[in-house]
Amino acid sequence: MPRLTLYTARGCHLCERARRTIEEAQADVQFELREIEIDGDPVLEARYREWLPVVEIDGRRVFVYHVSPEKLRRELAAQTPPSQGSL
Repeated sequence: MPRLTLYTARGCHLCERARRTIEEAQADVQFELREIEIDGDPVLEARYREWLPVVEIDGRRVFVYHVSPEKLRRELAAQTPPSQGSL
């Protein structure tokens, strides 16, 4: 199952929009969601602040600023192994 990480900050309206898009995708595609708020962490602030929201799938950055619903589903589907049918 893919792991999606969403980096956010308090008061970030783009982050809120990205979160809604991600939550809507969970109705169609299974993935583990981890949300990390960068506020107060100097390392995370330096790495992510200018790009928020940042979305990574399995450690690979796939979105900054805006999350496209269609592209998100494609990215997640590409990371999800096909289900094993009975042999």
